[in-house]
Amino acid sequence: MARISDIHKKWMKEPKYRKAYEALEKEFVLASAVMDVRNRAGLTQEELARKMGTTQPVVARLESGRTHPSMRTLERLAEATGSRLLISFEPRDAKRPAG
Repeated sequence: MARISDIHKKWMKEPKYRKAYEALEKEFVLASAVMDVRNRAGLTQEELARKMGTTQPVVARLESGRTHPSMRTLERLAEATGSRLLISFEPRDAKRPAG
């Protein structure tokens, strides 16, 4: 069975796929970060929602990458997971690690 990362690498060679992926990259990065911080905290979506004072569907939308959370939501997420929220900027032409 092929791994998703292997399929992604193969598809990234296709210009149309690469362009679509790059257009959504910010959403993917944020969604992945939300899932990672929840998993590191050992919480289910429902447990995280309760700690954030929201509902499980809201957490699911955060993890889908299809929403643009407010700073307040990100702060509540950090607090609920025992994390510190950091936001940074980097030059657009900065080299990114392969991955």
